[in-house]
Amino acid sequence: MTLASAYDRLHAGFRWKVPPHFNIADVCCGRWARETPEATAILYEHENGQTLACTYGSLQAQANRLSHALQRLGVEAGDRVAIVMPQRVETAVAHIAIYQLGAVAMPLSMLFGPEALAYRLQHSEAKLALVDESAIANLLAARAECPQLQNVVAVGGAQGQGDHDWTMLLAREPAHFQPVVTKADDAAVLIYTSGTTGPPKGALIPHRALIGNLPGFVCSQNWFPQRGDVFWSPADWAWTGGLMDALLPTLYFGHPIVAYQGRFSPEKAFELMARYGVTNTFLFPTALKAMMKAVPAPRERYTLRLRAIMSAGEAVGDAVFGYCEQQLGITVNEMFGQTEMNYVVGNCGWFVDTTGAPHSAWPAKPGSMGRPYPGHRIAVIDDEGRECPRGTPGDVAIHRHDVHGQPDPIFFLGYWRNDEATRAKFTGDPADSWCRTGDTAVMDEDGHLWYQGRSDDVFKAAGYRIGPSEIENCLVKHPAVANAAVVPKPDAERGAVVKAFVVLAAGHAGTDALIEQLQAHVRGKLAPYEYPKEIEFIDALPMTTTGKVQRKVLREREAASVKAGAA
Repeated sequence: MTLASAYDRLHAGFRWKVPPHFNIADVCCGRWARETPEATAILYEHENGQTLACTYGSLQAQANRLSHALQRLGVEAGDRVAIVMPQRVETAVAHIAIYQLGAVAMPLSMLFGPEALAYRLQHSEAKLALVDESAIANLLAARAECPQLQNVVAVGGAQGQGDHDWTMLLAREPAHFQPVVTKADDAAVLIYTSGTTGPPKGALIPHRALIGNLPGFVCSQNWFPQRGDVFWSPADWAWTGGLMDALLPTLYFGHPIVAYQGRFSPEKAFELMARYGVTNTFLFPTALKAMMKAVPAPRERYTLRLRAIMSAGEAVGDAVFGYCEQQLGITVNEMFGQTEMNYVVGNCGWFVDTTGAPHSAWPAKPGSMGRPYPGHRIAVIDDEGRECPRGTPGDVAIHRHDVHGQPDPIFFLGYWRNDEATRAKFTGDPADSWCRTGDTAVMDEDGHLWYQGRSDDVFKAAGYRIGPSEIENCLVKHPAVANAAVVPKPDAERGAVVKAFVVLAAGHAGTDALIEQLQAHVRGKLAPYEYPKEIEFIDALPMTTTGKVQRKVLREREAASVKAGAA
């Protein structure tokens, strides 16, 4: 079977099966609690050394008690319930409890300050919030601006500071609960975009979206699950990458996921994967870059069972790609998706046919985002909504229907209280439309997509179209560079020049000589017009809570600096 035929056969034979009634809680926990209650669901570790193993039976019993408690506090089907907690057992319990109640889970990052929390809590009209010690102070500071927030349930070290304590609430409730019957199209999650292109928008995700995510999860994890698979990712469960790319799909397949409550570090990542025998992971490029610089030869220090790495959020680049192949023995499966429609493009090292035989699928090309996963119809389109010729940059778009004309279940329901933004997301007849991602890419003759950047990150300098990711990847290959971000700096003659912000690797100093070295390094590998005319060393890049570089912040900083200099 050739690579082309393997890929084509997967697509041709794939059909969506979406039942009219479907609930995430039942498929991710309820059925396993009935069938294999003693199976491990979560392997929890706190940075202080505390550990805990939670079974599917225990997860379901706690969720049942919490569902009763939420009902008693007035939460009804459709109500938004905020979850402001890190990776911990109670976070998973909260999700299961909210889904089986028919309410809508609204995960929020524990890193949000009072202003960010207030905006989302107020905008969503959340009725109740579940919060632990990591965010209780900020949530209470935000509460005055959120009149709809009726109850705050304090968890863990936050107990005693809210309206109710988690332990007391659950202790008085029964361990059995009759789940609400939900339709596949009913809302399950309200998750806010990272706000890289404007104010955060609340994407309303239906229960069926989990089904839409499964082909991408299975493929990107090299045909998950295999016997003995254990999953871990540092991705915060408060955003799509942690929730839909890690927690929920792992539970859907009844396997254990490692939950680590603590700060990320490259060494800790390797320690966790070695200690728990992690086989599958999602590591965003910023994490992989840090691991590459801090632990250049990981297999000399750690015994690892890794068999698959998925990466997304930014372009991986061939520097990181080569590190994973050479030092970890793993070909990274890059993936592309969004909060609104996740897991639509990516790679797969191998797949299993109907006889159980393994086949090579579509291994990653270094630097490519991959190809559409089975069940998704993807194109690169122009401003008028027409498909671009192969090799021509355009906006990556997803069709509402797959190649067989079936509705794609991965689609979000729309933006919360923002019909105008929802309409603007789509191009063409509503019944036969493309959904724009806002990300620019090129599709080659084989159907592989090559990322250029967010549409508003791509710029022109001296008449040339510049995508930041290629230059950033080139800079990171230099041993002195830990991370980099490229933006346009306004220029009277050329419109803009390429400017790079560089985070130095440990042991290196930012000198004029190093600037010249880095410029020569890029000039010798890329087109002459792509090398950064200006380089500024910076302690840390501005990042979203989802691990994406906020180039918009750097662009605005440069524009303001140039304007001030001209005044």
